[in-house]
Amino acid sequence: MKTYGYSIAILLILCLPIAATAQEDFNYPFELEDLICKEQEKAELHMDQRDLRNPASDQTDIHYQEIHWTIDPAQKYIAGEITYYFKSRVDNLTSFILDLSNALQVNAVIRNGTPLTFTHSTDQLLTIDLNKSLQTDEQDTLTVTYEGIPPSNGFGSFEQGTHAGNPIVWTLSEPYGMRDWWPGKQDLVDKIDSMDVYITTPPGQLAAGNGKLMSITEQDGKLIHYWRHRHPIVSYLVALAVTNYEAYSDFVHLTNGDSIEILNYIYPENVEQVKTQTKSSIDIMTLYNELVGLYPYADEKYGHAQFGWGGGEEHQTMSFMGSFSFGLQAHEMAHQWFGDKVTCGSWTEIWLNEGFATYLTGMTYENFSPDEFWPQWKSSTRNSIMSQPGGSVFVDDTTSVNRIFNGRLSYNKGAYVLHMLRWVVGDDAFFTSLQDYLDTPGTAYGFAKTAQLQNYLEDNSGIDLNEFFQDWYYGQGFPTYDLKWTQESDSLIFWLSQTTSHPSVSFFEMPVPISVYFNGTPTTLVLDHTAQDQRFSFFIGNESADSVLIDPDFWILSKNNTITEIATSLYSPIAQDKYTIYPNPASALIEIVPAVDIQEVDLIDILGVKRNVRFDGRRIPLENIPSGYYQVMLKNTNGEILSIKPIVVVK
Repeated sequence: MKTYGYSIAILLILCLPIAATAQEDFNYPFELEDLICKEQEKAELHMDQRDLRNPASDQTDIHYQEIHWTIDPAQKYIAGEITYYFKSRVDNLTSFILDLSNALQVNAVIRNGTPLTFTHSTDQLLTIDLNKSLQTDEQDTLTVTYEGIPPSNGFGSFEQGTHAGNPIVWTLSEPYGMRDWWPGKQDLVDKIDSMDVYITTPPGQLAAGNGKLMSITEQDGKLIHYWRHRHPIVSYLVALAVTNYEAYSDFVHLTNGDSIEILNYIYPENVEQVKTQTKSSIDIMTLYNELVGLYPYADEKYGHAQFGWGGGEEHQTMSFMGSFSFGLQAHEMAHQWFGDKVTCGSWTEIWLNEGFATYLTGMTYENFSPDEFWPQWKSSTRNSIMSQPGGSVFVDDTTSVNRIFNGRLSYNKGAYVLHMLRWVVGDDAFFTSLQDYLDTPGTAYGFAKTAQLQNYLEDNSGIDLNEFFQDWYYGQGFPTYDLKWTQESDSLIFWLSQTTSHPSVSFFEMPVPISVYFNGTPTTLVLDHTAQDQRFSFFIGNESADSVLIDPDFWILSKNNTITEIATSLYSPIAQDKYTIYPNPASALIEIVPAVDIQEVDLIDILGVKRNVRFDGRRIPLENIPSGYYQVMLKNTNGEILSIKPIVVVK
């Protein structure tokens, strides 16, 4: 056996300031909608398999696989031999069940040289009789050999095509395509802890794969590409691509002197152009390392493999790329943390993959172009989300590809829910929570649900987020704010109310940022909005407010907000002394004399919360008003304040 030294041209990039290098290839807006459409189309091809669920996926734990594949990119054909090392999760396990398309032929199942009986049924399940009974945590090992022509799914799970006249084979398995080309478990319940993959190809080919490339050796006139991966991986992220790639490497240099290789497998006809584009990945990874922790597979590599599809796929340690725009590089790389290291535990919660990748892409714009592309990203994302009045981030119908891969909800609203969480809990708690989510046993290198993310956020912030997730994650729609304000000699007074776009949420409790300009200089005040027509007062001394804006930095999803300045001072109403309110203290009712010109009466408690009262033109009943100190605000038909009188209610 002869070992070849394979040629990978190493491109060393000197570390320039991030903002300078990253913006060289900025091409905002990133065409996220095109990527989403591609992912919808890809998944649609496999939705007829969604109900053919492996009922035994959670009965075993696969902790290691040794995989041998033979691929000729000129043919749509695969031959494989996979050895599984697994343990039982239940008592009295008598069979090992894998997903596998009926288009592929199983030649044998062997344990220690002894054939095992198996059934490859029409429901695309390979059921192997273990010929013994395993107890919980008892281990077993067996080998499956198979071959055949994977079913044709357009640009689906296993495709053969050409580029510039050269043949190529690539795989693409999310969400239900793995079984089309290899036997495994495609449910979101088990990750393969470790694997060694050997891909045999004709000469002149490079085979892209997961993990670290250990060697390329020649045997019997063919090349064997050995990839070693020592991190847990969900089955839909196992991938290969074979063609006459040209390879080169970029490097992310770390502060401790180490570096992370970014290995690029590119079509020869595109390599010079792509070399300039992939420089952006250095800056993107450097930023992600700072924001959410070191790249999860730093001891192996990250990389890109070009393939014949218009989108991208976040295959673990090597994203498959149809193009190399800045935004696509950022999106697919973000998945290495969110989607790969930590994978959504259900397709109902795909936002944990796609919302995070979308938001981290936005954060590249925030950090590299805060004054231009970051505002554009927020504006376009908000416009997408609020183009319709309803829709939840939680996927309530996993039988619909359009619902799972919904760009407005799973991607954009999911991203903006994260943006709002960051506002509510603050940057320190937010980013600490993300690192806990990524690094804590139970979620790290495993599966996660939204409730676990919520727990980390609550633990680090001390804030109860149940209401937030009910409103923004499970609930639908967004608020429209109505802000009224006035200035007293030393105070600013605000009254804030809202209407909601969808009946599933009656009120969004949120801290609402208000920007107040004093002599042209903005100051941010935060209104903790917990009730309708809530009153807020801020001491401003001798300052004079020029203007007021609601959430100018777009922290909250809201639309068509209104702001009204009440021209009269709070303590100088139009007719303060004209009206008398009695009795005071009161218990059952109060009367207003005279009752002329009054259109509306607001009863405001000591916390600034407006109490619902009835006004019959003269009297206000107090049967539902608890004891306390209140302000009675009388308004005319124009909404102007006529008089404000204090009263005490005693029950």
